[in-house]
Amino acid sequence: MIIIKSEEEIKIIREGGKILAEVLKRVGEMAKPGITTLDLDRAAEALILVAGAKPGFKGHEGFPYSLCASVNENIVHGYPSNYVLKNGDIVGLDLGVVYKGFNTDMAITVPVGEVSFEAKRLINVTKKSLRLGIKKAKIGNTIGDIGNTVQRFVEDQGFSVVRDLCGHGIGKELHEDPKIPNFGKRGGGEKLVEGMVICIEPMVTAGEYHLRNSDDGYGFATKDNSLSAHFEHTIAITKKGPRILTEI
Repeated sequence: MIIIKSEEEIKIIREGGKILAEVLKRVGEMAKPGITTLDLDRAAEALILVAGAKPGFKGHEGFPYSLCASVNENIVHGYPSNYVLKNGDIVGLDLGVVYKGFNTDMAITVPVGEVSFEAKRLINVTKKSLRLGIKKAKIGNTIGDIGNTVQRFVEDQGFSVVRDLCGHGIGKELHEDPKIPNFGKRGGGEKLVEGMVICIEPMVTAGEYHLRNSDDGYGFATKDNSLSAHFEHTIAITKKGPRILTEI
Protein backbone atom coordinates (compact mmCIF):
# COMPACT_ATOMS: atom_id res chain seq x y z
CA MET A 1 0.00 0.00 0.00
CA ILE A 2 1.33 3.42 -0.97
CA ILE A 3 1.16 5.87 1.93
CA ILE A 4 0.50 9.48 0.91
CA LYS A 5 2.24 12.13 3.03
CA SER A 6 0.77 15.45 4.11
CA GLU A 7 2.52 18.77 3.52
CA GLU A 8 3.49 18.84 7.21
CA GLU A 9 4.96 15.33 7.02
CA ILE A 10 6.93 16.24 3.90
CA LYS A 11 8.26 19.29 5.75
CA ILE A 12 9.53 17.05 8.54
CA ILE A 13 11.10 14.65 6.03
CA ARG A 14 12.79 17.63 4.40
CA GLU A 15 14.25 18.72 7.77
CA GLY A 16 15.67 15.23 8.26
CA GLY A 17 16.88 15.18 4.67
CA LYS A 18 18.87 18.35 5.16
CA ILE A 19 20.62 16.81 8.16
CA LEU A 20 21.34 13.68 6.12
CA ALA A 21 22.73 15.64 3.17
CA GLU A 22 25.06 17.66 5.38
CA VAL A 23 26.34 14.55 7.18
CA LEU A 24 26.89 12.60 3.95
CA LYS A 25 28.73 15.53 2.37
CA ARG A 26 31.15 15.61 5.29
CA VAL A 27 31.62 11.84 5.32
CA GLY A 28 32.24 11.86 1.57
CA GLU A 29 34.97 14.46 2.02
CA MET A 30 36.66 12.14 4.53
CA ALA A 31 36.93 9.27 2.04
CA LYS A 32 40.64 9.60 1.27
CA PRO A 33 43.52 7.12 1.01
CA GLY A 34 44.48 5.76 4.42
CA ILE A 35 41.08 5.94 6.13
CA THR A 36 39.01 2.83 6.87
CA THR A 37 35.36 2.41 6.01
CA LEU A 38 34.76 1.76 9.72
CA ASP A 39 36.19 5.23 10.44
CA LEU A 40 33.62 6.66 8.03
CA ASP A 41 30.81 4.77 9.77
CA ARG A 42 31.80 6.08 13.19
CA ALA A 43 32.03 9.63 11.89
CA ALA A 44 28.61 9.37 10.23
CA GLU A 45 26.93 8.10 13.39
CA ALA A 46 28.51 10.80 15.56
CA LEU A 47 27.47 13.57 13.16
CA ILE A 48 23.89 12.26 12.96
CA LEU A 49 23.52 12.15 16.73
CA VAL A 50 25.00 15.64 17.22
CA ALA A 51 22.47 16.95 14.68
CA GLY A 52 19.59 15.60 16.76
CA ALA A 53 18.63 12.69 14.51
CA LYS A 54 19.08 8.92 14.71
CA PRO A 55 20.85 6.53 12.32
CA GLY A 56 18.24 5.02 10.04
CA PHE A 57 20.08 1.84 9.11
CA LYS A 58 21.49 0.72 12.45
CA GLY A 59 19.52 -2.30 13.60
CA HIS A 60 17.44 -2.48 10.42
CA GLU A 61 17.11 -6.19 9.58
CA GLY A 62 20.09 -6.82 11.87
CA PHE A 63 22.46 -4.37 10.16
CA PRO A 64 24.91 -3.35 12.94
CA TYR A 65 26.23 -0.10 11.46
CA SER A 66 24.96 3.37 10.54
CA LEU A 67 26.61 3.59 7.11
CA CYS A 68 26.73 1.22 4.16
CA ALA A 69 30.18 1.49 2.55
CA SER A 70 30.57 -0.41 -0.72
CA VAL A 71 33.97 -0.36 -2.41
CA ASN A 72 34.65 -0.90 -6.15
CA GLU A 73 32.71 -3.97 -7.36
CA ASN A 74 30.50 -3.92 -4.26
CA ILE A 75 27.19 -2.28 -5.14
CA VAL A 76 25.21 -1.76 -1.93
CA HIS A 77 24.86 -2.76 1.74
CA GLY A 78 28.59 -3.11 2.28
CA TYR A 79 29.69 -3.62 5.88
CA PRO A 80 32.07 -0.96 7.21
CA SER A 81 35.31 -2.68 8.18
CA ASN A 82 39.01 -2.21 8.74
CA TYR A 83 39.52 -2.06 4.98
CA VAL A 84 41.86 0.86 4.30
CA LEU A 85 40.79 2.93 1.32
CA LYS A 86 43.53 3.26 -1.27
CA ASN A 87 44.25 5.55 -4.18
CA GLY A 88 42.10 4.56 -7.16
CA ASP A 89 39.20 3.05 -5.20
CA ILE A 90 35.65 4.28 -5.54
CA VAL A 91 33.29 3.92 -2.59
CA GLY A 92 29.52 4.04 -2.44
CA LEU A 93 28.24 5.67 0.74
CA ASP A 94 24.59 4.93 1.55
CA LEU A 95 23.15 6.57 4.67
CA GLY A 96 19.78 7.08 6.31
CA VAL A 97 18.49 9.09 9.24
CA VAL A 98 15.33 9.10 11.31
CA TYR A 99 14.10 12.55 12.34
CA LYS A 100 10.86 13.12 14.26
CA GLY A 101 9.73 9.63 13.31
CA PHE A 102 10.38 9.85 9.57
CA ASN A 103 13.14 8.28 7.47
CA THR A 104 15.26 9.77 4.72
CA ASP A 105 17.71 7.85 2.56
CA MET A 106 20.57 9.05 0.36
CA ALA A 107 23.63 7.67 -1.40
CA ILE A 108 26.68 9.00 -3.21
CA THR A 109 29.71 7.39 -4.82
CA VAL A 110 33.03 9.18 -4.39
CA PRO A 111 36.50 8.69 -5.87
CA VAL A 112 39.38 7.98 -3.49
CA GLY A 113 42.43 9.94 -4.56
CA GLU A 114 43.17 9.71 -8.28
CA VAL A 115 40.90 7.25 -10.08
CA SER A 116 40.78 5.95 -13.64
CA PHE A 117 38.99 7.74 -16.46
CA GLU A 118 36.47 4.88 -16.65
CA ALA A 119 35.73 5.13 -12.92
CA LYS A 120 35.14 8.87 -13.23
CA ARG A 121 32.85 8.31 -16.19
CA LEU A 122 30.90 5.61 -14.33
CA ILE A 123 30.36 7.95 -11.38
CA ASN A 124 29.32 10.85 -13.60
CA VAL A 125 26.92 8.75 -15.68
CA THR A 126 25.27 7.28 -12.58
CA LYS A 127 24.89 10.72 -11.01
CA LYS A 128 23.38 12.14 -14.19
CA SER A 129 21.00 9.19 -14.54
CA LEU A 130 19.62 10.07 -11.10
CA ARG A 131 19.03 13.68 -12.17
CA LEU A 132 17.25 12.49 -15.31
CA GLY A 133 15.11 10.05 -13.34
CA ILE A 134 14.13 12.75 -10.87
CA LYS A 135 12.89 14.97 -13.71
CA LYS A 136 10.36 12.27 -14.56
CA ALA A 137 8.98 12.17 -10.99
CA LYS A 138 5.93 14.30 -11.83
CA ILE A 139 2.24 13.94 -11.14
CA GLY A 140 0.67 11.88 -13.94
CA ASN A 141 3.89 10.12 -14.94
CA THR A 142 4.53 6.55 -13.88
CA ILE A 143 7.22 4.59 -12.10
CA GLY A 144 8.02 3.03 -15.46
CA ASP A 145 8.76 6.47 -16.88
CA ILE A 146 11.46 6.94 -14.22
CA GLY A 147 13.05 3.52 -14.75
CA ASN A 148 12.91 3.74 -18.53
CA THR A 149 14.67 7.11 -18.51
CA VAL A 150 17.44 5.86 -16.20
CA GLN A 151 17.91 2.65 -18.17
CA ARG A 152 18.03 4.23 -21.62
CA PHE A 153 20.58 6.84 -20.58
CA VAL A 154 22.84 4.37 -18.75
CA GLU A 155 22.78 1.79 -21.53
CA ASP A 156 23.41 4.46 -24.17
CA GLN A 157 26.65 5.19 -22.29
CA GLY A 158 27.71 1.53 -22.46
CA PHE A 159 26.94 0.66 -18.83
CA SER A 160 24.30 -1.57 -17.20
CA VAL A 161 21.59 -0.98 -14.61
CA VAL A 162 21.15 -3.46 -11.77
CA ARG A 163 17.88 -5.41 -12.12
CA ASP A 164 17.65 -7.26 -8.79
CA LEU A 165 17.68 -4.18 -6.54
CA CYS A 166 15.56 -1.04 -6.72
CA GLY A 167 14.42 2.17 -5.10
CA HIS A 168 11.40 2.40 -2.85
CA GLY A 169 8.83 4.48 -1.06
CA ILE A 170 9.84 5.92 2.32
CA GLY A 171 8.25 7.50 5.38
CA LYS A 172 7.73 6.16 8.87
CA GLU A 173 9.28 2.96 7.51
CA LEU A 174 12.61 2.89 5.70
CA HIS A 175 11.21 0.77 2.88
CA GLU A 176 7.62 1.34 1.82
CA ASP A 177 5.64 0.78 -1.36
CA PRO A 178 6.08 1.30 -4.25
CA LYS A 179 9.23 -0.28 -5.62
CA ILE A 180 11.17 1.99 -8.00
CA PRO A 181 13.17 -0.09 -10.51
CA ASN A 182 15.94 1.46 -12.61
CA PHE A 183 14.52 -0.07 -15.77
CA GLY A 184 11.06 -0.37 -17.28
CA LYS A 185 8.60 0.71 -19.93
CA ARG A 186 7.19 4.15 -20.47
CA GLY A 187 3.74 4.36 -18.94
CA GLY A 188 4.26 1.17 -16.92
CA GLY A 189 3.70 0.72 -13.20
CA GLU A 190 1.88 2.91 -10.70
CA LYS A 191 1.00 6.48 -11.52
CA LEU A 192 2.71 9.17 -9.49
CA VAL A 193 0.38 11.29 -7.39
CA GLU A 194 0.82 14.27 -5.10
CA GLY A 195 2.12 13.38 -1.66
CA MET A 196 4.11 10.30 -2.64
CA VAL A 197 7.65 10.24 -1.22
CA ILE A 198 10.05 7.92 -2.99
CA CYS A 199 13.73 7.07 -3.18
CA ILE A 200 15.20 6.95 -6.67
CA GLU A 201 18.56 5.18 -6.62
CA PRO A 202 20.34 4.17 -9.81
CA MET A 203 22.82 1.32 -9.29
CA VAL A 204 25.05 1.10 -12.33
CA THR A 205 27.81 -1.32 -13.33
CA ALA A 206 30.66 -0.99 -15.80
CA GLY A 207 30.08 -4.58 -16.92
CA GLU A 208 27.08 -6.90 -16.70
CA TYR A 209 24.25 -6.35 -14.23
CA HIS A 210 24.27 -9.83 -12.69
CA LEU A 211 24.93 -9.91 -8.93
CA ARG A 212 26.52 -12.10 -6.30
CA ASN A 213 26.78 -11.85 -2.54
CA SER A 214 29.61 -9.65 -1.34
CA ASP A 215 32.53 -11.25 0.44
CA ASP A 216 31.19 -9.86 3.74
CA GLY A 217 28.13 -12.07 3.25
CA TYR A 218 25.66 -9.21 3.63
CA GLY A 219 25.93 -6.87 0.68
CA PHE A 220 25.83 -7.33 -3.08
CA ALA A 221 28.61 -7.16 -5.66
CA THR A 222 28.89 -7.50 -9.42
CA LYS A 223 29.22 -11.11 -10.53
CA ASP A 224 31.91 -10.17 -13.07
CA ASN A 225 33.73 -7.97 -10.50
CA SER A 226 33.24 -4.86 -12.64
CA LEU A 227 33.10 -1.46 -10.95
CA SER A 228 29.76 -0.18 -9.73
CA ALA A 229 28.34 3.18 -8.64
CA HIS A 230 25.25 4.20 -6.69
CA PHE A 231 23.45 7.52 -6.16
CA GLU A 232 20.17 8.17 -4.35
CA HIS A 233 17.85 10.97 -3.30
CA THR A 234 14.58 11.07 -1.38
CA ILE A 235 11.98 12.83 -3.55
CA ALA A 236 8.50 14.25 -2.87
CA ILE A 237 5.91 14.34 -5.67
CA THR A 238 4.35 17.81 -5.57
CA LYS A 239 2.12 20.06 -7.70
CA LYS A 240 5.24 22.06 -8.55
CA GLY A 241 7.13 19.01 -9.71
CA PRO A 242 9.67 16.73 -8.02
CA ARG A 243 11.17 18.11 -4.81
CA ILE A 244 14.52 16.75 -3.64
CA LEU A 245 14.31 16.35 0.14
CA THR A 246 17.93 15.23 0.65
CA GLU A 247 20.01 18.19 -0.39
CA ILE A 248 21.62 21.02 1.53
